[in-house]
Amino acid sequence: MLQELSIGHSHKRTIRIAVSALFFLTGFCFASWASRVSAIQQKLHLSEGLLGFVLIAPPIGSMISMFVAGRLVNKYGSRQVLMVAGLLYGGILPTLGLVDSLWQLFSCLILFGFCGNVANIAVNTQAVQVEAMYGRPIMASFHGLWSTAGLTGGFIGSRMAANGIVPYQHFLCIMVIMIIIVGISIRYVIPQDMSAGEKHEDQPLFVFPKGILLMLGIIAFCSMICEGTMFEWSSVYFRKVIGVNEAQAVQSLTAFMSTMALFRFLSDKLTIRLGATRMLQLSGLLTAGGLLIAVLMPYYNIAIIGFLLVGAGVSAVVPLVYSAAGRSKVLSPGMALASVSTIGYLGFLAGPPLIGFIAEATSLRISFFVIALMGTCIAIMSNKVKE
Repeated sequence: MLQELSIGHSHKRTIRIAVSALFFLTGFCFASWASRVSAIQQKLHLSEGLLGFVLIAPPIGSMISMFVAGRLVNKYGSRQVLMVAGLLYGGILPTLGLVDSLWQLFSCLILFGFCGNVANIAVNTQAVQVEAMYGRPIMASFHGLWSTAGLTGGFIGSRMAANGIVPYQHFLCIMVIMIIIVGISIRYVIPQDMSAGEKHEDQPLFVFPKGILLMLGIIAFCSMICEGTMFEWSSVYFRKVIGVNEAQAVQSLTAFMSTMALFRFLSDKLTIRLGATRMLQLSGLLTAGGLLIAVLMPYYNIAIIGFLLVGAGVSAVVPLVYSAAGRSKVLSPGMALASVSTIGYLGFLAGPPLIGFIAEATSLRISFFVIALMGTCIAIMSNKVKE
């Protein structure tokens, strides 16, 4: 169990609020870009195929950053890295609205994905230490704010588009907000990373996880395959298998995202009651069960319930995995998070194309059944995670 560090309650709360604000900002920045993809596609006259090509740029940038993010955090500290990466993340955003060619957009998106993931590793390193201060699980609440920011950013983006505000103007507003909030919040986060062991200064740029860290990475991989599938294929599944219109199909993604956000705010208390191992087992069973419901009973109302269960199931997995990785005695928190999240993120990238390949060879329902097995794997492997 975590041991509560000696620090004043009001000071702890201030630090938690500051880190929470930065979590929200990272999700808000990404959602702001995602909400205007269609407008940028129209501006650059991109076909569906070219847009699909462009959209692999942020994951490429994120994957590149995995090999340096942990080292940067270990060397300079999560506070310094978070400040620089957060400002760059917001600063690159307006350029996405200014580009006038496919390759300019592709290049900017690689930088956008790179800075976003470096900020992600740094802010999660801060979160691990805040959790140690409280002496109880609070990681999921931080990730809940990221999910809430995604919904908020998407809503604001839709309103900006409805009022005829072009992406550049929209993104410029977001950049200004980010600069202000980063400038204020960064003063109150943990100034110097706390490590229970040695400084790990001789660690290489990237360390492939072993032992329990590898197990945590595989659990994250299984969960993020399910997440990637939900984000990219949920509406397609509802259109082609359930047989609903476009508006109803979009509600499947909304159902998934809503329960994922909601249960991230509830899962910390559930983890305290059940323990990390049982919570991960429950998460895996909810994920598998929800997908199986949608596969075995392909009717709109029942499948929506299934997707609600999937959102609840995946909500706690990544926060619990990150929390456990950040307490590693083998690597520094930043290095451990980077190595585990690399494996997890591969699942997020692999899920959508895997669905496509399996669906092409068999059917969409069978491909979702295969993804349901990933939830079962989470439940089975969770007994390896220490409380």
